[in-house]
Amino acid sequence: MTSHDFSSGDLIADRRADYAQALAASGDMPAAIDLMQQALALVPDWAAGWFRLAEWQETTGDTDAARDSWRRVIQIDPQDRFGAGLRLDLARPVPVAETMPAAFVETLFDQYADRFETSLVDQLGYRGPAQIVEGLLRAGRTRFERVLDLGCGTGLMGQAIRPHAGWLEGYDISARMLAQARAKGIYDDLQKHDLSRLDLGGAPFDLILAADVFIYVGALEQIVGWAAASLTPGGVLAFTLEELPDGEGDLRLRPSRRYAHGAEYVTRLLDQAGFTPPQMSRATLRMDAGQPVSGLTVLTARSPQPFRRETDGEEMASA
Repeated sequence: MTSHDFSSGDLIADRRADYAQALAASGDMPAAIDLMQQALALVPDWAAGWFRLAEWQETTGDTDAARDSWRRVIQIDPQDRFGAGLRLDLARPVPVAETMPAAFVETLFDQYADRFETSLVDQLGYRGPAQIVEGLLRAGRTRFERVLDLGCGTGLMGQAIRPHAGWLEGYDISARMLAQARAKGIYDDLQKHDLSRLDLGGAPFDLILAADVFIYVGALEQIVGWAAASLTPGGVLAFTLEELPDGEGDLRLRPSRRYAHGAEYVTRLLDQAGFTPPQMSRATLRMDAGQPVSGLTVLTARSPQPFRRETDGEEMASA
């Protein structure tokens, strides 16, 4: 949340909120909460203020008040640009949300765009694109005529795959991330898309990539089905995931507000969508709060031939 986004538009309320943040930084959370509540009395429809209040209330252990404040954020901003719904879900004993609000993902990466590469690569040691390309080369896949970089961000994956691609296209939900990618001059086409609402049609791809993207998608049924229908027969789908340990379910929203996925879930889903058995390799994707994030690099191909499968009286063919 940038200082500009945090402004309420009311000078007196902003001044009180600034003092509240100074109090919070000094450790006087009760005084900070009281002053923020005074600010919100002046601007009761200030979503960013309610979100900050909820964070402080949670810090003090007042989870009931924090939940009420996050609900107020959603009431004010139904698109949920701040991700208050995710914070509500994380407050449950076991989070159940399977998707992220598109407006939250767009806002997050619009704000993050200018410092994205410095933070992710230089500070957190991110290696997702390199791990994907290394996996493709180990599998003997060195050239692809039509490549799609899903969630291309600032173009880190595009830079890594460009020497092996004929036509390179990128999709992302964030206009500011796309501007960073466009400045690199490595893509043949860049388009703004919400990955949860992709349309079918157009020329198929030989390779679809998703480096550190599905962690912001959640449930993968829709996007994997779209990929199966958008690849040439034998075309490759390659992506990274944060790994959910065996026995912890299919997917789980983590406190980082990123999703982790179970290997069994991913394998089952790819099989159902008509992909070949995936090649999975485990490695550290990045650091987070000083701890390594265990990840999976997954490579699979769309089956060259349609498959037939027994169902409840009907037969299903792959896309």
